Amino acid sequence: MEEITWELFDRQVETCRLCVLCANIHHKVPGQGDRQSPLMLIGEGPGRDEDEQGLAFVGAAGQLLTRMLAAIHLPRERVYICNIVKCRPPQNRVPLPEEAEACRIHLRMQTYLVRPKVIVLLGATAARYTLDPNIRITRDRGKWTERKGVWMLPTFHPSALLRDETKKAAAWEDMQRLRDKLIELKLYPDLLGSGQ
Repeated sequence: MEEITWELFDRQVETCRLCVLCANIHHKVPGQGDRQSPLMLIGEGPGRDEDEQGLAFVGAAGQLLTRMLAAIHLPRERVYICNIVKCRPPQNRVPLPEEAEACRIHLRMQTYLVRPKVIVLLGATAARYTLDPNIRITRDRGKWTERKGVWMLPTFHPSALLRDETKKAAAWEDMQRLRDKLIELKLYPDLLGSGQ
């Protein structure tokens, strides 16, 4: 069996034809950021801006995510960001179950390679396909779950905050929970301090 490397991952995503999403896209969007980061953020799928640039979270939602991370003193380049699916669904619709399942091999490989200690699940789609298919994001956001030594936190997707500003206070609570967990686990001590 071939050794799992970033080169294999990149090649696997580039040549993937496991579902129909790859048929009408400009670029695949595998994800980017610090590949040794203790923190991984997983969203739903690329939007128009992401499809055009081949980068995750670069549109309005991505800019908001960058500001949210900055608010807890985390530069975006110090985290790893990706999505459940690596190709843009038509009209930014929610990925179909068979599309998410086809792309699962890529997400598993990314998680294996990054080896995060904490994963933030941005929105219902990421939470359902990563944590529990019965998750309701409004009900279950902000609750930590630990699996195999990895802490997972579902929260609102930044695009939901752009559509409904009343969710921003809850999202800020979740970002504070994230900051506190990163401090508790002594991750990013140069940024967050070691226990204040």
